[in-house]
Amino acid sequence: MDVRSAARTIDPATVATRRDLHAHPEIAFEEVRTSGIIAERLRILGLEPRTGLGGTGVVAILDGAHAGKTVIARADIDALPITEEKDVDYRSTVPGRMHACGHDGHTAILLSVADVLTRHRSELHGRVVFVFQPAEEIVRGAHAMLEDGALEGIDVDHAVGLHLTSMQPTGVIAVRTGPAMAAADRFDLVVRGSGGHAAKPQETVDPVVIAAHVVIALQSLVSRECDPVDQAVVSLTSIAGGTAYNVIPDEVHIKGTLRTFASSTRDRLRERIIALATAVAEAHRGTLEVTWTDGSPAVVNDGAITERIRRVAAEVVGDEHVLEMPLSMGGDDMALWLERAPGCYFFVGANGGAATAYPHHHARFDIDEASLPIAVEALTLSVLELTRP
Repeated sequence: MDVRSAARTIDPATVATRRDLHAHPEIAFEEVRTSGIIAERLRILGLEPRTGLGGTGVVAILDGAHAGKTVIARADIDALPITEEKDVDYRSTVPGRMHACGHDGHTAILLSVADVLTRHRSELHGRVVFVFQPAEEIVRGAHAMLEDGALEGIDVDHAVGLHLTSMQPTGVIAVRTGPAMAAADRFDLVVRGSGGHAAKPQETVDPVVIAAHVVIALQSLVSRECDPVDQAVVSLTSIAGGTAYNVIPDEVHIKGTLRTFASSTRDRLRERIIALATAVAEAHRGTLEVTWTDGSPAVVNDGAITERIRRVAAEVVGDEHVLEMPLSMGGDDMALWLERAPGCYFFVGANGGAATAYPHHHARFDIDEASLPIAVEALTLSVLELTRP
C-alpha cells in the first residue's frame, strides 16, 4: 500500500478530528465525549470497540488477511487542567481545561492509522490492537485499563506508540534504545508539630521550620547519595500550612516527585526519602506521615524493535532527520504497555516556528499540524513492520 499517499489523503480528517478534540478537552478519567467519538469512528470503520475499559479507555482489534504478529498501537487521550491562552479558532471551549501536551493529536493520528489499515486489510499481516488510553497525565490510565482486562485473552508480540513534541522541529523523528523516559512517583508528606502563638515559639513545635529542614535535607539525596552518572530527580513542588501571621500551625503539607531510570535507584531513593524526612522531623520533636504513590516505571525501548522503527523513520523523513532522542525525566505510562510486549515509543517533531515552540504543559502550547501526516505515515509503517511474520 502507498502509506504516504494514504496519510496525506486522509490529512484533512486528521486535522479536523484533532481540532475538534482540542476544542473539547477532557482531563483524566473524564474523557467521556472523547471516548464516545473514538468508539463511533471505529464502528464506522467496521471495527467492534470495547469501551469503558479503566473508566474511559477504548480498545479495538483489526485482524489482517494474512498471518503475522499481534501489535499494540497506543494513543493517550486526556487533557490537562490548564486555562488556554492561545487565540485560535480551535481553542478550548472548556474553562480550566486544555490539550497542552498533544494528546488530541495522538488520538487523531491513531484514528487515521486505523482508517488506513482498515481500508487495506487485505494487505495486512497479523493483528493490530488499537488502544486509546485515558489518564496518562496522572500516569494511572494504563494500569486501570490493564486491571480492567484490556488485553484479556490477547497474546501480544510488540507494542508501539508515538508522542508529538515541540522540542523537535517538524520533519524530525527522534528514537532511543533502552531507557527513554523516567519512572515517575509522587509522595505527600505531612509534618506535624504543636501550634501556638507566633510570639511564643518556645511553647510550640514549629512544623514550618521542620518542613524547611525536610526540604533542604531531601535535596542532598541525589547530589550526595547517588552515583553522578546515574540519573535521578527529587523535586518538592508544593508546601502548604498555616492561616495567619501570628499563628504557628499544627501541620504543614509537602508534595514531591521522584524521577528515576534504574529500578534499584528508585527503590533505594524511596526508602531514603521516607527515612530521612522522618528522622529530620523527629530530630525537631515533630512527626511525619508519608503517603507514597507509585507511578509508572521507566519507558524502556527494546533494542531490536527500536532499530526497526529507526529504519521506518528514515523511510518517512530521511536518515538525516532521524535523531537520537535525549533522555527525558518526564514520565509516561506507555511504560506499562511496553512491559507487556517489547516495543518502541518514539517522538515526532511538531515545532513549526514561534507559535508552536512553547514547551509541553504551557498555556500557549500548540502543535504544527504539518506533523500529523508525518506521524500517521510513521505509525502506520511501524505497525506494518512489526506485524510482519
